[in-house]
Amino acid sequence: MSSTPLLAPTVHELGDIYSPDLADAQAARYARLASTFEATYGAKPDFMARAPGRVNIIGEHIDYCGFPVFPMAIAPDTLIAACTNGSSRIRLSNIDSAAYSPREFSVGDMFNIDATKHEWSNYFKCGYRGVLDHVSQHTGKGFDALLDGRVPAGSGLSSSAAFVCATQLAVQRIEDMSFSQVELASAAARAERHVGVNAGGMDQAVSIMGQQGTALFIEFHPALKVTPVSLPNANQPFVFVIANTLVVANKHLTAPTNYNLRVVETRIGALMLAKHLGIAEREACANADPLTFKVVMDEYFSSAETGGNEVQVWIERLETMLHEAKVTFSAHQQGYTYDEMAVALGVSSAELSDKIHESQFPVRAERFKILQRAQHAFSEALRVVKFRQICESGNTSDECFSALGSLMNQSQDSCRDLFECSCPELDELCDIARKAGSFGSRLTGAGWGGCSVHLVPANRVADVKRALTDQYYAVRFPGLSAEQLSDALFATTPGRGACYYTE
Repeated sequence: MSSTPLLAPTVHELGDIYSPDLADAQAARYARLASTFEATYGAKPDFMARAPGRVNIIGEHIDYCGFPVFPMAIAPDTLIAACTNGSSRIRLSNIDSAAYSPREFSVGDMFNIDATKHEWSNYFKCGYRGVLDHVSQHTGKGFDALLDGRVPAGSGLSSSAAFVCATQLAVQRIEDMSFSQVELASAAARAERHVGVNAGGMDQAVSIMGQQGTALFIEFHPALKVTPVSLPNANQPFVFVIANTLVVANKHLTAPTNYNLRVVETRIGALMLAKHLGIAEREACANADPLTFKVVMDEYFSSAETGGNEVQVWIERLETMLHEAKVTFSAHQQGYTYDEMAVALGVSSAELSDKIHESQFPVRAERFKILQRAQHAFSEALRVVKFRQICESGNTSDECFSALGSLMNQSQDSCRDLFECSCPELDELCDIARKAGSFGSRLTGAGWGGCSVHLVPANRVADVKRALTDQYYAVRFPGLSAEQLSDALFATTPGRGACYYTE
């Protein structure tokens, strides 16, 4: 097997990116982007960089715990047309100029990212900085860029990661660099943290490394590892229906009480669990920054035999850790105060704040629900591994898909009850879809709004979409146009990852 690192490919036919039913509409879109670029900047683009959004089939809020996830790339994507301009200026425009005003920067300004402001160009700056940081370079070439983003913002389909990843592709080509897909994904995950979101890396990895026709089993520790996994090839094909609540979940604005708070709760939980297990002073735990549940688990089993089936080893270890977490935190069912956590760890409140990098990722909470967050993290990782196990079992019966759907339903229950990242609209979409024929329904993405994902046999897709249209969208959003509805509710199969397009 070749050890040559995979690079982002260049394609010349839209049929190599999109399914036949989408190719015509995409051709018109690409043509419009090229003509608008020329009208805006007086020159044709040298290339277009494309990065897709993603849907996470199962494995929510555990990438930043170090645990594997199971996403796939989707057709909605971000395109950036670009060309050098021979100056030290970077000019950035958006095809939706009414919502996103043009911006212009000197190359020296591109490292100045004010995370306190929700500014659309910050994500472009993150992608630019991600590339140059990777090679310890502090200035680059001037260029012109025009963006067309079709991943709905705040939908849970990773619009921000698609934006950052597409930017990185554009910048590396402008700078005549060639990073591997792994390097690009890792750099993008680090870069997005400059806007103040403590992301784990799943979104960037699948956007860069997605593969047509397969989902990805993505591992993060001790190193990024991607394993393509095909869904069972049943007589009756199954697809995923995506349904957007149309409740915008702004991860940046709500981070201190939602996303970043959950990250901090799991990280403090890892510190406390390591101390309970007597391994906190071991080098692997003491030097980890951040310490995650996966690092704790690996160190706890560091002297154990690793032979046998890989998936079965995962299952046995995760079941043990789930038990240990319940033992460690069960005395605080209602959560811990900040001071109680500091006392449990034998540190001052200020030292704890430093350990979790609170100055960079501030959080707000009266009580930190460590037990519930740990229960979700370990049980959700178990569901991801079992999902992969079923997909690789060779079983193609309806019982197989019932089992996969059951895992998705359990995931939604855990997200709602233990991680508290669902919302009434997500719960309603899941209930409607299940009654109409979905085998499994759950939120996807950060939650608190955004999208849901549903495992549906192909012959029931119309029924599920009709039920969701009649019982949710027509009731809550009666003024939606046909185009808006098709953007909010669609069926998809796994798509390809980031690439360049040139004619």
